Amino acid sequence: MQEFHKVRRLPPYVFEQVNRLKASARAEGRDIIDLGMGNPDLPTPQSIVDKLCETVRDPRTHRYSSSKGIPGLRRAQAGYYARRFGVKLDPEREVIATLGSKEGFANMAQAITAPGDVILCPDPTYPIHAFGFIMSGGVIRSMPAAPDDTFLPALERAVRHSIPKPLAIILNYPSNPTAYVASLDFYKDVVAFARKHDIIVLSDLAYAEIYFGDEAPPSVLQVPGAMDVCVEFTSMSKTFSMPGWRMGFAVGNERLISALTRVKSYLDYGAFTPIQVAATAALNGDGSDIAEVREVYRKRRQVMVDSFSQAGFKVPAPDATMFAWAPVPEEFRALGSLEFSKLLIEKADVAVAPGIGFGEHGDDHVRIALVENEHRIRQAARNIKRFLASARGNLHNVIALDARR
Repeated sequence: MQEFHKVRRLPPYVFEQVNRLKASARAEGRDIIDLGMGNPDLPTPQSIVDKLCETVRDPRTHRYSSSKGIPGLRRAQAGYYARRFGVKLDPEREVIATLGSKEGFANMAQAITAPGDVILCPDPTYPIHAFGFIMSGGVIRSMPAAPDDTFLPALERAVRHSIPKPLAIILNYPSNPTAYVASLDFYKDVVAFARKHDIIVLSDLAYAEIYFGDEAPPSVLQVPGAMDVCVEFTSMSKTFSMPGWRMGFAVGNERLISALTRVKSYLDYGAFTPIQVAATAALNGDGSDIAEVREVYRKRRQVMVDSFSQAGFKVPAPDATMFAWAPVPEEFRALGSLEFSKLLIEKADVAVAPGIGFGEHGDDHVRIALVENEHRIRQAARNIKRFLASARGNLHNVIALDARR
């Protein structure tokens, strides 16, 4: 039977190959250290859990909720933006709660995309940035991922050579998977370009609070005039260690938020009300929970950079996010990131995410998540050191074996 049209448009899910190999190894009783999926292992702060438990005891909260988010939650998100970025938002017209930022992006794609619309998307990037629009009939034109002096010239070329003119630009800083961080000056240039050419800007700011420098990453909405063309997506998954709660937001341009609100009203009734109440309490907190999460990742980052480098696998220190974006060691680069990731599972009992899963320009890297404690990270480094020492002495046979798989 022929596959459905939208399913045919999607490539094979690269990460599933790694997941199958990982599951098979665990079924054999092997202890796989999983640094692949960005699935936070830290517990949700107790005060947030307590608020959920308190609220769930009220049977009135078990009824259908509000698709766009309860009013208190939207006010709390507006308050967070005012404190953190100095951005004033109208909670009624410029804020909507989503079932995580991933769902928000996918539903925004449904709301604004007509068949054939051109979307400018970084490569490499988080898969939903591209495939949310592909499933909605859009066409992806790849852009540089780095927020440097190559970005604006690429935008200019895209506008000159894309037919039809691009509908939207996707931004993701701090970036998953590359951990790039954008400056406010970069955002100013992009917003000026977007306003000049009447192009929508969709910014994924899910990692705004996981940073390691002295300056916190900015929001594109801090730029004067950004509200004319921009919507920004955030998530509580990493900031508050709430990944399974599925709570995120879209904020910004009223027309775009209205379109997203209308689409969502047909698709869902919003998150479970006690989750929204607990999320409200988290956003209204003093920020100490956020600081504690950030410090845990900061320590893990340093342990990973030091121990992996000592093991012979050079890992650049990320400036932000809960990921390191590491080049595949030179002697294994010809294999590609997927086959190298498979080797790490088979020979080192360590799982990472192959860079090819984030776009063709990611194939010479792997993404390593800071989702295990410091002891386990050091154990992963020891495993990798043994594998590299063995493989480098027998590299020809390792590559030949991989080629026969």
